[in-house]
Amino acid sequence: MDKKHRRVAGRIAAVLVLLVLLYQGWIMAHIWWWKAHNPDSTRFMRLHLARLQEQDPKARLRQHWVPYESISIHLKQAVVAAEDDRFVEHNGFDWEGIQYALEKNQRRGTAVAGGSTITQQLAKNLFLSPSRSYLRKAQEAIITVMLEAMWSKRRILEVYLNVVEWGAGVFGCEAAAQHYFGLSSNRLGPGEATLLAVKLPNPRRYEHHVGPRLAAHAERVRARMAHTRVP
Repeated sequence: MDKKHRRVAGRIAAVLVLLVLLYQGWIMAHIWWWKAHNPDSTRFMRLHLARLQEQDPKARLRQHWVPYESISIHLKQAVVAAEDDRFVEHNGFDWEGIQYALEKNQRRGTAVAGGSTITQQLAKNLFLSPSRSYLRKAQEAIITVMLEAMWSKRRILEVYLNVVEWGAGVFGCEAAAQHYFGLSSNRLGPGEATLLAVKLPNPRRYEHHVGPRLAAHAERVRARMAHTRVP
């Protein structure tokens, strides 16, 4: 490569680095703002709404924000017990959970466990897409570090419970409680809370069907709830 081509390549690399830094700054600015202001929507919400509106232009998402103190303690415990039992202890990454997931996937010969924490799931929901790649996973890790550095565990769980998908067009715990049980999220008991929590890994698949395996998992989660710490 001659001197001219090296200069061009260097300029292109500098522009790419600048664009990456600007994107990280844009994400950080949103995280800083959302520390005290609730997000109007997430990337997952916008993607899902676009798919729904391809079939029905009038389609809308069901989501209603509720503050942390108005969410049932049973739901908080159930979600943490089911999704991330060491949530209050780790710094965004549950290395024990990741190791367990890798070993389980190796035994099964396929990806059956992910090991993602609630913070990692929130990072993906807020800014990224459901697609899987090493680049997306790296960006998820960067956002996870930002969230853990700038938000309290209480704020992370509050936002997660208000934006996570719980069924086709159903986002957040208030819409989910109304959709499945006709209750406000502050009135959910242990039984309803565990049934909602175990739907999270695949909410559209489990929206209308709770089979024996899922019901048994809900019972296991319910047994762990008494020992589960929440912020």
